[in-house]
Amino acid sequence: MADYPLIADHGLIGDLQTAALVTTDGSIDWFCAPRFDSPSIFGALLDIEKGGHCRVRPTADVFTRKQLYFPDTAILITRYMTEAGVGEVVDFMPVSSSTSASSRHRIVRMVRCVRGQMTFDVDLAPQFDYGRERHEVHLSEDGVVFAGTSTSLTAHLVLEPDDRRLAEGTIDENGHMHAQITLVAGQMRGMVLETGVAGPARRIRVAEVRGLFDETVAFWKSWLAQSTYSGRWRETLHRSAITLKLMTYAPSGGLVAAPTAGLPEQIGGERNWDYRYTWIRDASFSVYSLLGLGFRNEAAAFAVWLRDRVQEQAGGNGGPLNIMYRVDGSSDLSEEVLDHWEGYRGSRPVRIGNGAAEQLQLDIYGEAIDSIYFADQRGIGMGHGGWLRVAGVLDWLCDNWDQPEEGIWETRGGRESFTYGRLMSWVALDRGVRLATQHGRPAPVDRWRAQRDAVYTQIMEQGWSTKRQAFRQHYRTDVLDSSLLRATAVGFITPTDPMWTSTLAAMEDELVTDSLVYRYDPAASPDGLQGSEGTFSLCTFAYVDSLARAGQVDKARIVFEKMLTYANHVGLFSEEIALTGEQIGNFPQAFTHLSLIDAAITLDRQLDSGMPALRLPTPVASAPGLAPQRSATPAPASA
Repeated sequence: MADYPLIADHGLIGDLQTAALVTTDGSIDWFCAPRFDSPSIFGALLDIEKGGHCRVRPTADVFTRKQLYFPDTAILITRYMTEAGVGEVVDFMPVSSSTSASSRHRIVRMVRCVRGQMTFDVDLAPQFDYGRERHEVHLSEDGVVFAGTSTSLTAHLVLEPDDRRLAEGTIDENGHMHAQITLVAGQMRGMVLETGVAGPARRIRVAEVRGLFDETVAFWKSWLAQSTYSGRWRETLHRSAITLKLMTYAPSGGLVAAPTAGLPEQIGGERNWDYRYTWIRDASFSVYSLLGLGFRNEAAAFAVWLRDRVQEQAGGNGGPLNIMYRVDGSSDLSEEVLDHWEGYRGSRPVRIGNGAAEQLQLDIYGEAIDSIYFADQRGIGMGHGGWLRVAGVLDWLCDNWDQPEEGIWETRGGRESFTYGRLMSWVALDRGVRLATQHGRPAPVDRWRAQRDAVYTQIMEQGWSTKRQAFRQHYRTDVLDSSLLRATAVGFITPTDPMWTSTLAAMEDELVTDSLVYRYDPAASPDGLQGSEGTFSLCTFAYVDSLARAGQVDKARIVFEKMLTYANHVGLFSEEIALTGEQIGNFPQAFTHLSLIDAAITLDRQLDSGMPALRLPTPVASAPGLAPQRSATPAPASA
């Protein structure tokens, strides 16, 4: 398995409808078209032999590799340094349309020599439909066409009319193209990969490619200029914002959880899921984060996407909303296993689709209604029809919040009364009451308020563990769960309430390791899956946010700065961090970058306010693995 690059050894490019991963070795090893959730064209990330790739790298036996983004853009530059010269591959996807879905997508690969001389090897080996669709190959002087029964890929060569033949291509017995190209300092050639067009290949002039480059630079710089953030971590947050934009399906406003599928939460394990869909939860969080940075149009688009799902109410067993949808809003996410693929470094099974789509996860209603409320407070309101649908959802929640569910982490070990699901049910009902009263809209406000208060009382009575002196994962356990770190952010409990500071201390004892935070302990609270997982990066940033709100500002800052060291070479985060510090799980993950933005904004605000660090009472010693015990049970908090 040594041939697989590290998950972190990738950069991301995209055109707001799909995206591709490019390794530091110059290989595109993941690309699906025409959408994020379409079948793959390059999938070597999940099967290095059968998945397909497009690789450009020096022929030299020894070379140094570096990778970076062109400043303030999504244009990726992979640099190679040899004794004979320095070369670069510049990868980007032109953003041709941000409003209408298209089957035509282009990946530009500019290959250039910047010093001395360099010969590049080019290998182009697509494998359509996860390697299940056969194709024919048609080679010409201007490029090559790979034509399958339902998919096509055309490689147009970048050449000048008076070129000597800089490259000569051949097709092997597997239908893969191989070529070499030799360039001297100042020369630039390359290829443009195009989907949705069955050919023929055409010769593209260097000036045309430079024009595409300039247009793409202008697009990203213009977009980023909307940012209003001027805090301490400007470059980091702007990279996260660009990454989130790359994971947005512009025709609908939907945000995919990640552009990948099947990357493992444990190398060699079975926790391998397809994240190329839009979760209600992730889309809701994006409204807060992007409005916090000043990206009003994107936040409005996500809010509209959410409102459409609320208005359709096309949910299944999980109520009026599914937990996730395809990027266009459809809900067919049937899960299947690609038995013919070995998985990343042998991590099987490789799943596409997602069988958790119709789980009952009560927290999504709180996240959806809260984001609608948040957007409303910033001038992104809703019409009468939208309000009636929101009211319908809240009426359903009044009847259904008090039942077992699968929970935020999509466990497959059976339903439980998860405290976080109750917490977010409280949020949904509270925000519904606020929206109705602030705008004078018709609603059974007394009923919503009564149910909201009932949820609050139940959490305080049954979600609190006297033994652990902390809020617990669900009512039948004393295990902790870091999803509850959001309790202060949503206003359920004040950050300095003794019940909350005690919960923070207990979480630090059980879930925090060298500043990194686990979701929960699957050994103590079985989730129906085998194996373990790494620390969850979303939870680490939520921990930073919670510490900052609790006045532990110095501690929050060092945790935040430590976490930033786990980013990859171009500032991207996957879902989790392994014990070795390796990034694992789907990559890059939207949730992680969203929570990074939120934590930085909260930490900036607390630092700017000059809030002193709180002095917490010294905890009484406790047994290993248990939260510090307090001499008396704190009195219930008020929201």
